[in-house]
Amino acid sequence: MGIVLLLILETLSTSKRFNTVNSISANLNVMIKASEKASKILIRDFGEIEKLQVSKKGPLDFVTNSDLKAEKIIIEELKKARPGYSIISEENGIEKNKDSNNTWIIDPIDGTINFLHGIPHFAISIALKSNDEIVSGLIFDPIKNEMFFAEKEGGAYFNNHRIRVSKKNKLNNCLFVTGGKIKQEPDLLYRKSGSAALDMAYVAAGRYDGYFQYNLNIWDIAAGIILVKEAGGMLNHIDLSVNKNIKIIASSADINTKLLEKLGNF
Repeated sequence: MGIVLLLILETLSTSKRFNTVNSISANLNVMIKASEKASKILIRDFGEIEKLQVSKKGPLDFVTNSDLKAEKIIIEELKKARPGYSIISEENGIEKNKDSNNTWIIDPIDGTINFLHGIPHFAISIALKSNDEIVSGLIFDPIKNEMFFAEKEGGAYFNNHRIRVSKKNKLNNCLFVTGGKIKQEPDLLYRKSGSAALDMAYVAAGRYDGYFQYNLNIWDIAAGIILVKEAGGMLNHIDLSVNKNIKIIASSADINTKLLEKLGNF
């Protein structure tokens, strides 16, 4: 499966993948290329996970190494294009550079537990924060070859197609998604997927109707923030100067008030 997926990625160059999108910025183009390069490592390594599940040592060290390798590739590619930008990444932490107004926010594998157990639901997440605002975001699922991206005032996209949040207006018709522990069980139909980045991408694409979770890190959700906004969704206020213990509620405008009332202090 890994070889087939790599061949698919080779044929889907940036220009082919986004040939119906009017234009993408130079920064987003760099993000796309970095994610595609790192994805090749993840696809190869994911193909080895099943073998490691039955070994005495287990796959944990292997997955940690995959995380580090993917992050290293992404950072190298971003630095080539924008050497002065600062960086916040899951593995390396905070790297302050000359340009403190622009910061890359990187999660090389969002959904590490899924990756660890051979479950094909994880993603590379890259965002650009400029002057305390997320202006570009990309979430790439390399196994399904699904790329979600958005730029400020440019709309949200899934590969070649413009995406928008769900239009449902009744909570009992909606499917929500969350993760981690829930303080109080909500009276909602919901799932847990194991990837905050993909949860938010799916809300932006209308696959889920809303997402709620607390105790998140900024690299889990940075790209998803602009995806949901540009897809016409609503989010609670998020302080981007804080990197950890973040609470988020995201949905369409049609159900946002109802969802907030239903969740309370979830």
